[in-house]
Amino acid sequence: MASHESISIAINAARAKGRTALVGFLTAGFPSRATFRKNLLAVAQCCDVVEIGVPFSDPMADGTTIQRASAAALLDGVTLPWILDELRALQPRTGAPLLLMSYLNPLLAFGLDLLPQAAHAAGVSGFIVPDLPYEESDDLKTALNEAKIALVQMVTPVTQEDRLKKLCAGAQGFIYAVTMTGTTGKAVDVPDDALEYMQRVKRAASIPVCAGFGIRSRAQVDRLGACVDGVIVGSALVEILERNEDPQPFLKSLVGEPV
Repeated sequence: MASHESISIAINAARAKGRTALVGFLTAGFPSRATFRKNLLAVAQCCDVVEIGVPFSDPMADGTTIQRASAAALLDGVTLPWILDELRALQPRTGAPLLLMSYLNPLLAFGLDLLPQAAHAAGVSGFIVPDLPYEESDDLKTALNEAKIALVQMVTPVTQEDRLKKLCAGAQGFIYAVTMTGTTGKAVDVPDDALEYMQRVKRAASIPVCAGFGIRSRAQVDRLGACVDGVIVGSALVEILERNEDPQPFLKSLVGEPV
């Protein structure tokens, strides 16, 4: 199975079981480098896909929680090479596909010629790059394709119809449908117009659609799950890890599994 296909397969498998797929986000090396592998395995046991944030000094799409986590991880010496080393050494390997969410600069600093094989060796199935415009993504996408690694595309409520179709056609793994304009972390009430937008994305997509930004409750998951294939839980999960709490009861509660 190609790595990028494993993402769609994992999300579709959850839907086949009658539930909304869960994508869990954690910032690499936060709250400490020593707990990264333990936290990653705990999250992976409850999520269908895991998104790992690469710390960056200017995370423009992220709210205060992930900004704080990113800054702390950078101060603790977390880098992309360190993350890939940790993932290569991870035992046991996670059953859930792993994605790296990174801004472009750390990827360029690593080297696009070296990145695909290093990511593949670390078990990475995909990348999300919020500050990389679709029109400028060919170099990275071509490099990742050689290692069968997905480049996930993001759409927002203000994405125009023609551009939405273009992004959906070029996406791999899943479509990241941002629930709102703004940054991560704010709770979302999921109004009717948000559901209409999600349905519009679903109509344009040939791969799974996952909604992200502001997901914190079972009620949100249930409401969004009527229109999309999965949800992405970030800031709420990072806050739990920041308090050194077990993330599994919270994650299970979102999809109605016994705690």
